[in-house]
Amino acid sequence: MKAVCWMGKENIQVLDVPDPKILNPRDAVVRITSTAICGSDLHLYDGFVPTLEQGDILGHEFMGEVVEVGPDVNKEKLKVGDRVIVPFTIACGGCTPCNEQLWSLCDNSNPNAWIAEKMMGYSPSGLFGYTHMLGGYAGGQAQYARVPYADVGPLKVPSELPDEKVLFLSDIFPTGYMGAENCNIRPGDTVAIWGCGPVGQFAIRSAFMLGAGRVIAIDRVAERLAMAQASGAETLNFDDVDVVDALHTMTGNRGPDSCMDAVGMEASGHGVMFAVDRAKQMARIQMDRPIVLRRAIMACKKGGTISIPGVYAGFIDKVPMGAFMNKGLTMKTGQTHMMRYMGPLLERVQRGEIDPSFVISHRLPIGAAPEGYKIFRDKQDHCTKVVLDPWATAA
Repeated sequence: MKAVCWMGKENIQVLDVPDPKILNPRDAVVRITSTAICGSDLHLYDGFVPTLEQGDILGHEFMGEVVEVGPDVNKEKLKVGDRVIVPFTIACGGCTPCNEQLWSLCDNSNPNAWIAEKMMGYSPSGLFGYTHMLGGYAGGQAQYARVPYADVGPLKVPSELPDEKVLFLSDIFPTGYMGAENCNIRPGDTVAIWGCGPVGQFAIRSAFMLGAGRVIAIDRVAERLAMAQASGAETLNFDDVDVVDALHTMTGNRGPDSCMDAVGMEASGHGVMFAVDRAKQMARIQMDRPIVLRRAIMACKKGGTISIPGVYAGFIDKVPMGAFMNKGLTMKTGQTHMMRYMGPLLERVQRGEIDPSFVISHRLPIGAAPEGYKIFRDKQDHCTKVVLDPWATAA
């Protein structure tokens, strides 16, 4: 089969690799019909997340048709022929975190938990296509994928909904929604969201769904800011204003009720602190650039909430913990507990409350994935989201 493989920093290649096989009794094999490039895949592309190996198959946003199931898969939940969305997190369904619906903290799905434990103390769940530290699972930017614990995660979807309306239930729609939920929104609240990429766009819409009165979206890319405005958000371009000062002014010097970092480890900015962070990251002294996190802490109102759906991989410094503590802030974060959100959000799509395909700018054959990574990373050609067709041929 054809698959998108990581061959080194900024080196993505589409290669012919062996088809996946059933390895464990609860596995399934899915023939992938649509897949996408996620913003968090760009951290791998840029070489900032450790424990990738040459030839690893990338991708964790995918859906398709079940073509094979293992002997222990519950056939009442999943069978050959089912059309499914596959969540990016892998969960066993039987451990304590799974029973508490903390699906992204599954105790049993990361076979390389010992690596994550050295970095994090305890391991989160395994993830598709996202380093050996998080399981070493082959990803979904391919024509087929093996899905472990297949009767737990995959969500069956009706045939009348096209792929593009449901594909993002695999990650970015639930991730944006959980990010908004973590803001502890009360009716009429003001929410500031840094990052108007795909997750940020879904977070904006989710914040309004949850009752926010105002959403203030922060970015520098014109098409992303325009998309945020189309959803009803007010916008700030961080190239033009001091965002913390602007938020104080816009909220009567009170600050937003909650602030969201939907950017994470490769945040952009200005000034000496940004230059130092970038130099440390390029030298591999520091994995993450916490520019947005610092600003969110400083901007948030006293007693407010910081929500972090943006990906961080390691250790950060110069975080204003004094402001965080003395203002009595709450911080909520984590990989998305996918199975908590996929079904309810599918129902919103079915009711016509949202069409998630609004975020797509580029539809490419899988053979054009290397180009797709580059234009998405470099924000070229008004790119907001790339969807790949595993079976289309390049023009």
